[in-house]
Amino acid sequence: MFKHILVPTDGSELSKRAAAAAIEQARATGARLTVLHAMPPATPLVFGEMLPVAYMPPDEHENLVNKAADIYLGDVKAQADAAGVECHTVKLVSDFPAQTIVDTAKTRHCDAIWMASHGRRGMAAILLGSETQKVLAHTDLPVVVFR
Repeated sequence: MFKHILVPTDGSELSKRAAAAAIEQARATGARLTVLHAMPPATPLVFGEMLPVAYMPPDEHENLVNKAADIYLGDVKAQADAAGVECHTVKLVSDFPAQTIVDTAKTRHCDAIWMASHGRRGMAAILLGSETQKVLAHTDLPVVVFR
């Protein structure tokens, strides 16, 4: 059975439910968890002196995404601690969350990835892609997909 499970989280309700199920699995089997949040980088689009309507300076963006990551990761860590499950958290800035998930699983020596899938289909899947599909395509680890 799994000994070290990577649990990526985006803070969504589905992701929270997947993390709770991963915690229960880890508690039942004695596994430990690494919980990951891949934070989006600041990508200001500035054209000369014209700023877009939703422009946010990079330092404000960094503060905002760090606060959100701390909340997402803190919630899962608190649940894991309450269940008696060893849990470490990681937050990384990334343009490519799926690759960050695969790389983190490798560098942290995880033996499984447990993640939510929002189940986008049709045009949304084509335009937005599926991080879960990308992870499945680029890792040789078992991936438990929670829907």
